[in-house]
Amino acid sequence: MPRYPLTGRTVAITGSTGGLGTALAAALRACGANLALLDLDADLAGAQASSLGSTTVARGWRADVRDLSSLEATLTEAAEHFGRLDVVIAGAGIDTMAPMATLDPAGFERVIDINLTGVWRTFRAALPHVSAHGGYLLAISSLAAFGHSPLQGSYTASKAGVWAMCDSIRLEVRHLGVGVGSAHPTFFRTTLMDDVVADPAGQELWGGNEKGLFKMIPIETVVDAILAGIEKRAKVIVAPRANMLMAKFPGLLRPVVDRSFDRRSVVRAIELADPTGWRDRTAVDRYATVPASGSMKVAAPRPAAPNESV
Repeated sequence: MPRYPLTGRTVAITGSTGGLGTALAAALRACGANLALLDLDADLAGAQASSLGSTTVARGWRADVRDLSSLEATLTEAAEHFGRLDVVIAGAGIDTMAPMATLDPAGFERVIDINLTGVWRTFRAALPHVSAHGGYLLAISSLAAFGHSPLQGSYTASKAGVWAMCDSIRLEVRHLGVGVGSAHPTFFRTTLMDDVVADPAGQELWGGNEKGLFKMIPIETVVDAILAGIEKRAKVIVAPRANMLMAKFPGLLRPVVDRSFDRRSVVRAIELADPTGWRDRTAVDRYATVPASGSMKVAAPRPAAPNESV
């Protein structure tokens, strides 16, 4: 497939001020792309854009992935501002860390609404603009689409749903010349992953993700994989590439994933979990009040507290 160069393209990102969004925006700008940065916090998105250049190459907008009309209006304005939209990245996402039996139903519904339905809304709003230029739609899913951990039913369901939805939508828009892909990184550092590591239940299950199948990787590895995937208009992007086997044969590897979660450890994690989804009140407030943009700021480094799962 011919390379799809990023220079001169216009790329829109939801969740642009989150950990991955921030790193990805900087890398895309370094490749010569113009950026439409979408976040629930307009001031943060504006400041991010200003740090990347003038409004001719980067501009921030307020947008809520829970609101289709908001996304439609914002992406239309962005297309008019830059003259086109070539690539739209649905990057907004949140998580909870609690079992089905005790998790507040509102917490489950919020994750699905943002992580899964939010991607659908983003793609729906973007399609008229992207199809005008034979562009590319990319959803940030996760390795969790293939390997399903306990206490994260909403998260794993949303990410597996994104993977399946992208496969379906790809068939619907291929006659328009539009490519559709999903990105599936393993754990890497952002505020979201810091919250998982800091949560007693998350720590019990993952142990800081310092080794094994789900060992954390540098965010640069994720960004590089996504950039390469966009330039190939890839259907599936996996980071690191060593985990591609999970994407190709998730069913065969399911027993391996299951065995990686010791039964006693899972029971202890269930006992430690909070019904809100997080033991830390700061994390509860963060995902209850600013979830839809994926506006999870990169945390200040804290000792032995790496990464994020998206």
